[in-house]
Amino acid sequence: MAVRTRFAPSPTGYMHVGGVRTALFAWLFARQNGGQFILRIEDTDKAREVEGSIGHIIESLKWLDIEWDEGIDIGGPFEPYLQSARLDSYHKYARQLIEAGFAYPDPYTEEQVEGFRQQAETEKRPFLYRDHRPDTFGEWDGTQPLRFKVPEVKRYTWNDLVYGELTAGEEALDDFILVKSDSYPTYNFAHIIDDLEMEITHIMRANEFISSTPKFLSLYEALDIKRPEFATMPPILGSDGNKKLGKRDGAKDILDYRSEGYLPTGMMNFLALLGWHPEGDQEVFTPEELIKTFDITRIQKGGARFDEEKLRFINREHMRQLSDTAYIAAGNLTAPDTSRLEKVVPLLKERSHTFGEAREMMGHELACIWTAPAVDRDMLISKEVPSETRGAYTKQALTDLAATIKTLPNNLANDLDAESIKEQLMPYADQNPKENGGRGAVLWPLRYALSGQEKSPDPFTLISILGTEESLLRITAALAILGE
Repeated sequence: MAVRTRFAPSPTGYMHVGGVRTALFAWLFARQNGGQFILRIEDTDKAREVEGSIGHIIESLKWLDIEWDEGIDIGGPFEPYLQSARLDSYHKYARQLIEAGFAYPDPYTEEQVEGFRQQAETEKRPFLYRDHRPDTFGEWDGTQPLRFKVPEVKRYTWNDLVYGELTAGEEALDDFILVKSDSYPTYNFAHIIDDLEMEITHIMRANEFISSTPKFLSLYEALDIKRPEFATMPPILGSDGNKKLGKRDGAKDILDYRSEGYLPTGMMNFLALLGWHPEGDQEVFTPEELIKTFDITRIQKGGARFDEEKLRFINREHMRQLSDTAYIAAGNLTAPDTSRLEKVVPLLKERSHTFGEAREMMGHELACIWTAPAVDRDMLISKEVPSETRGAYTKQALTDLAATIKTLPNNLANDLDAESIKEQLMPYADQNPKENGGRGAVLWPLRYALSGQEKSPDPFTLISILGTEESLLRITAALAILGE
């Protein structure tokens, strides 16, 4: 049978990294094995459903380029892929279990069940519903919850593709609700029927489902069906590695990363490494490389720490791999002067980890590229120079540097050859004695005259981007201020 995996989220809020990582692993496994990946929505818990969540799930997966072969939004041979539209199917199997003696209508009220629970707590023993199972059952008319009758209380052993052999016994088995009084099935029942009818071969899910697996195995036996293979994902831990990642620890909506300017390929790459270790030292992968390299046997058992610095590093590497034109388009970067925008891309690639940071740089640190700065006289004067000669010294340094800049061939600026510009200007800066502030006393007023900012690229890079003509205009303006 061909490999068929699925991602079946509940529409109860935003998509977080744990859910998306599960979808990614299921998608990678299906793609690597030439199989199909299905998107199904488990919307049977209507009390917790959040409006717009289904659209959000679709948008999140599409942003990451995790494409599904069947399911919500595109259809397929096992429609519908929305659980609330599949009630007839669940009721059919529910009646089959009733006829086989494996299901019964729950005769108790919520208050009675709570009384049983409190009694067990008083007697310091675990509460098990099967201890209160009625001897005779009435007809199920759909207005009462329908419970599964565990056919045999025994120890189960099963193989997990990640954790290996797992086992659990009587403490994990109890009569659980199959269909609620509102006619909707529970997750414990619905996902098994859906996986059966949609011919799912491999299930990837979070490790909190390990404790429920004996219930699922008992239901598989009662229905006399073959279960899919299980692959349990390790938990994603917070940055300190001590507990599961939660909202208080920085867990965010996956689309927040899109808003912050992360690339989908960078995010996919990072998520793939949350709990999976490829052979070798490679950390930066294209989606095609991930599909080729992914190995389900190399998923780790222990928790995976969410390291945001590693995410930033990986994303920057993906940004750097873009051509300059693609970089501008992907970051939606705009500027009054297109030619200068193209020249700042190397700076952005070096210093920005996200397109959000790139846009921030363009609006602040690099704003001087497009707008002539307002220069403050006190900031312009070199502080390293003795106070009585600061103004005159700064004026002379800028005058001398301007004279050298006038001699630069135009192609230096046009070719963004900052290193060649540096070779022409640095000898003058290097000859300034240490007691007079050294090279810093020369280069600071030059950089400030060009940028008007305390923090900016070095003056050689600025000249290469601005060009000699614009650079000389700004230096001239600064000299005028010094002359006042």
